[in-house]
Order: sequence, then structure tokens, then C-alpha cells
Amino acid sequence: MKHFSLILTIALTSSLLLFAAVARPKPADSDALDAVLKKMDTAAAGFRTAQAEFEWDLYEKVIDEVDDIQKGTIYYRRAGKEIEMMADVKQTGSDLGKLKLEPKFVLFSKGKVRMYQPKPDQVTEFDLGKNRADLETYVVLGFGGSGEDLVKTFDVSYVGPETVEGIATAKLQLVPKSEKVRNTYKQIFLWIDLERGISVQQQAFQPDGNYRLAKYRSIRVNEKISDEVFKLKTTGKTQTITPSG
Repeated sequence: MKHFSLILTIALTSSLLLFAAVARPKPADSDALDAVLKKMDTAAAGFRTAQAEFEWDLYEKVIDEVDDIQKGTIYYRRAGKEIEMMADVKQTGSDLGKLKLEPKFVLFSKGKVRMYQPKPDQVTEFDLGKNRADLETYVVLGFGGSGEDLVKTFDVSYVGPETVEGIATAKLQLVPKSEKVRNTYKQIFLWIDLERGISVQQQAFQPDGNYRLAKYRSIRVNEKISDEVFKLKTTGKTQTITPSG
């Protein structure tokens, strides 16, 4: 699929999203890993909704710095057997001192990723097609996804305990089983809240050494979210483009 890498990037940075060097996992701790995966299973079984404030950072190895930051609010909800996701990107910028208002909205629903940019009033729509099942795993990574599903898609290793902004977490390393996916993201780290079984931080490394880091704060689980949140606020003049290939 010609646009697989782009869609996967959207999926990861809309669900996920601290170290410039890759951490080396400690020897596998199977009991600790099993406990974390079971906690995720329990959280997934009772999952209905989630929302959080996010910050997505892109680190570029060639210039050795973060050159893109996006901040906003992300929402998830279970719709039947599926998970829907809406990311409301409110600010973007090359560094924290230069964030500017440049909104865009990314909606994942019914096997499609739709990105709406008020300027230039355009929706870019990707139909996941045969890649739907694989990419859905990345969209719900750490939010609504179970530990059981995680090990179907990744080789999972327990790195160790780590405190993230005062929250006790377990750090996991994920290596995609799919070679196609590894060509886009060779490994991913998740920091799982040991109390709630959800991800508070995610880091995805590309083969070239660049990485995307997602930080989640003010996480609220299983609270009512309006149906309107999961609708793109387009206008009568909005154009929709569907990349081919």
C-alpha cells in the first residue's frame, strides 16, 4: 500500500506518540510482564471511553533536536466491537517557545482515517482496506487495547519499572512482528500506568534513528464523551481528497 507509512505514522502519533538513544531492555522478567499484560486485559475488558491532553514530539537525528511539537486533546470510545479515536490538535510549532494556533483534526472510525485541516478547509481520507486490522492495533495502542492483542502483533519485553511525572509505570519494549511495519517503526516503547493499565507515554523509533514521543496527561477514563466529539466540523465548501495507491 503506497500510503501505508503515512497512515501508520498518523495512527501512532494519534495514539501515542525520552531518550535520544534506545534503551537496552533488562533480561526478560516474565512474571512482571505477565502482570502488566493482565492489567491491560482487565482495563480493556472494562474500557468504554478515554480522553487526555497530549504532546507529540518529533525528534530528528540529523539535527539532533526536536523539530516539531503538536499539542491538543485526544478522545477514544468503544463503538460496538471497534474503537473510535479523535485527535484535536490545537497547537503546533518547532519548539515550545514558538507554538502557534494551527488546528487540525484526525478521526479514526469504521476502518478509515480522516484528517481535517480548517485551512485550507480540506479532508484527507485514507481507507485502511486490507491493512485495517493491523493498523487498528496501533490506533488503540495503550488505550483500550488488551495485553493479549499486544503480543499477537509485537514481540514484547519488560524493560523495568519507571516513574513518569509521579506515576508508577512499567516500561515495555515492542518490536513489530511485521517486517512491513518494522520498515516504518523498528521498535516502540510503552509506559503503562500500573494502577489503570493504560499508557501514559509512548516512543516509536524509525530505522533512521528519528523517533516520535507521545506524552499523555490529565487522563480520564470511562467518562461520558459527547457524540459530537467524534464528528469532523467541516463546512459546505470542504473538499475531500483520497490519495490513491
